[in-house]
Amino acid sequence: MHGSNSWGRLFSLRSFGESHGPAMGGILQGYPSGVKIDVDFIQKCLDKRKPGQKNTSPRKEKDKIQILSGVFKGKSTGHPIGFLIENQNQKSKDYEKIKDIYRPSHADFTYDIKYGFRDYRGGGRSSARETANWVVAGAFAQLLLKKYELKVNASISQIGDLKLKGKKESRQKKIMAYLSEIKRLKDTVGGIIECETSRLPIGLGEPVFDKLSARLAHAMFCIPSVKGFDMGSGFKDVHKKGSELNDSFVVKNNQIEALNKNSGGVLGGISNGQQLQFRVAFKPVSSHALLQKSVTKQKTTTDIQIAGRHDPSVLLRALPVVEALTWMVIADFYLLNKLSNSKRF
Repeated sequence: MHGSNSWGRLFSLRSFGESHGPAMGGILQGYPSGVKIDVDFIQKCLDKRKPGQKNTSPRKEKDKIQILSGVFKGKSTGHPIGFLIENQNQKSKDYEKIKDIYRPSHADFTYDIKYGFRDYRGGGRSSARETANWVVAGAFAQLLLKKYELKVNASISQIGDLKLKGKKESRQKKIMAYLSEIKRLKDTVGGIIECETSRLPIGLGEPVFDKLSARLAHAMFCIPSVKGFDMGSGFKDVHKKGSELNDSFVVKNNQIEALNKNSGGVLGGISNGQQLQFRVAFKPVSSHALLQKSVTKQKTTTDIQIAGRHDPSVLLRALPVVEALTWMVIADFYLLNKLSNSKRF
């Protein structure tokens, strides 16, 4: 059971909390000493994920970060960093009427069968509210790597059947208009988030079962609603031949680099120094206000109409989560490489 609530080898997070419990939180271990900790920066990262923003869940949570240990006079001590995020706006009564009904496409059924007992309030431990812990860990990872001037940027490339191109501002207007219509229909929608990094060095990733690409895929599939992951040319170019997709090597400024970006910045599971590129596919949010068919724990058929406060799409609030997990993966590999090849990193 320990492993299911822990992530990472050297940069390690162990998290806790339920959606309608008193708080979310976690413990970061393996964090080096002497790193300047900007609490305001961590809070800004959390603010990007919190509910209550336009076209997201109307649940009003301040998501105020409290650092309990591991930081002294603005710097990390090298000891476990404990943090807490209080839940202040739960409405557990919304779930009382459906506590014995398995919500379609939720974890209610599998949790109940596996554990014989479950927290039905907002999904309990299976709730996407857990991702608040990951955003905090990702912010700590970003502070750790600040001196390397790395950049990680996630953006929505598709929402429902709407494929997005152009500048960020133009995309945002289209996304908001689309989501407003989905909310009017009392339905939900999925989509695709693209993520890119820059200034990533050569050498992050380990053969054979600990590839950079494998760790990223593992991290992204931990996000609720994720149903797909690909890198570089990925699924869209499977019809092409090797002669069209192979990344030839060239010499630029006395440095060897790949000519194309079809590999997504990873060769043999190890970063090749190019821009890291991957995509994450999200299903529509399972909780919507329309009438659905389901069954009860007592195996009787029933109709269900889910009350409560839900997002029309996870995409807006998933952006900082995708970025945070990417930072966590990179930070873990950085620390591993410092142990194995201290001269290079």
